[in-house]
Amino acid sequence: MLADRGYAGELNAAEAWRMMEEDPDAILIDVRTVAEWVYVGLPDISRLGRGVVCVQWATWPDMRPNPDFVPHVEAEGVPRGRPLLLLCRSGVRSRHAAVKLTQAGFGPCYNVTD
Repeated sequence: MLADRGYAGELNAAEAWRMMEEDPDAILIDVRTVAEWVYVGLPDISRLGRGVVCVQWATWPDMRPNPDFVPHVEAEGVPRGRPLLLLCRSGVRSRHAAVKLTQAGFGPCYNVTD
């Protein structure tokens, strides 16, 4: 239930992919750090005809939450009212981001757990 978690729910990677295949309005947001994007890479969703939105939840090296996370998401052109799938390495930062975006009126927001 949304009230229990503070966001729409959790999806594993296969469920997230399926949602993005079935819903062209779904947006994937990668909340990892710039260093992770550079050294690990980004998810390739080009087969779906879209790209990944990249907004850091926390910054390297201190890993403090980005105080401008919501304005940065807005600046990327992410509209309210569309399904948002948030991911990071472990599912922890993306869960926090899902809660924050839900509180800001975005979503439904889903945490991709793996």
